[in-house]
Amino acid sequence: MPTTAWSVTPSGPLHGDVHVRGSKNAVTKHMVAAILGDGPSQIRNVPEVGDVAITRDMLRSLGVAVEHDEQQGVITVGRGDDVRAEVPLSFTGLNRIPILLLGPLLHLAGEAFVPLVGGDRIGRRPVDFHIEALTALGAEIEHRDDGIVARATRLRGARLELPYPSVGATETVLLTAALAEGRTVLRNAATEPEVIELALFLQRMGARIVLSPGRKWTIDGVDRLQAAEVTLEGDRNEAFSYLVAGLVTGGDVRVHGCRQDRLVTALTTLRGMGARFDITDDYVLATAPEGLRPAAVQTDTHPGFMTDWQTPLMVLFTQASGMSVLHETVYEDRLVYVPALQQMGAEIELFSTCLGGESCRFHDTNAVHSAVVKGVSRLRGAEVEVPDVRAGFSSVIAAAIADSPSRIGGIRHLVRGYHRPAEQFAELGLSITPAD
Repeated sequence: MPTTAWSVTPSGPLHGDVHVRGSKNAVTKHMVAAILGDGPSQIRNVPEVGDVAITRDMLRSLGVAVEHDEQQGVITVGRGDDVRAEVPLSFTGLNRIPILLLGPLLHLAGEAFVPLVGGDRIGRRPVDFHIEALTALGAEIEHRDDGIVARATRLRGARLELPYPSVGATETVLLTAALAEGRTVLRNAATEPEVIELALFLQRMGARIVLSPGRKWTIDGVDRLQAAEVTLEGDRNEAFSYLVAGLVTGGDVRVHGCRQDRLVTALTTLRGMGARFDITDDYVLATAPEGLRPAAVQTDTHPGFMTDWQTPLMVLFTQASGMSVLHETVYEDRLVYVPALQQMGAEIELFSTCLGGESCRFHDTNAVHSAVVKGVSRLRGAEVEVPDVRAGFSSVIAAAIADSPSRIGGIRHLVRGYHRPAEQFAELGLSITPAD
């Protein structure tokens, strides 16, 4: 039975090296794209995370051949001749991949059913943008209590503009428009590195895709896509998390496998807080020998400070000397992890107003999306339950600087998104044992 809780014993500053693999948000989308190819595609540098296993099993349930070498980090996906068009209800709520399968399954089978999607509880992530885009491309959509049914005799290009530069909706359009008849133009689209990676993979498969200034994607549909191979870029979420783990404990963690250009905004933010860096083509090393200063940070879509980075950053704020402010503008309920940190002694106040930056789309709502953090806080050991992937990491690094051991429950969330976190933390010197 998998471990569901950890006992974390503070062990002093964390030192050492971490090698990051590709991100869960990239590999799962590549796996979906691969079913559109006319042969087996290979994806390398794949992390061992729960979302990959869920997506692998989901594709197998559709009749897709998936070979997964977890040790080597290689996945091979080949759709075969008989693809089933119905994702089983057993995958309801496990992750958000089912909604991305609608377009590809319409191309392969002319119809599709996917169950209700899931993912971290970080606020509303409606599928409306996906559905509106698919409808514009020619799909007939039916909402059911247990999921979504889609049908299409032929998908055709369309002119689309997203109300918000949604990563998932942009990926739906790229995956669907690649084989649609004619040209699709998507405006106000996402341009995150993981979206670029997916577009480049589709291009290797034969898709005709252009990214223009102003968040504009142009996709000219082709008749067929071929198999392709790719080595994923390193996970920028994981890289930042471990850099912060070193800083927050007064140590130094050298992160390999994630290029500097994927961390530009994050590194500048940390430098403003007093961090020093040793950056080479092979690694990024962060230290803060003179302590940490407070900061005001606003999350945003790429190339802004990404929302996933703010969770470990909040722990770092507790160790900065002064008042820091965090303004979350991407998800309205991203701060659900803060009570766990407060339970451990973090001095954090939450607000529904926009602080630390310009007014955002949540300014006239009741969404609690800003935080003021007082540091330096002395954290204490506690028993906490984490609600999502990034919250799991923040709780662990908070426990690493507490005055006594902590019990961290909900570890399944952490292993769903981070590659071998227990082993990585152990190599850095943190004492973690199962607490079931």
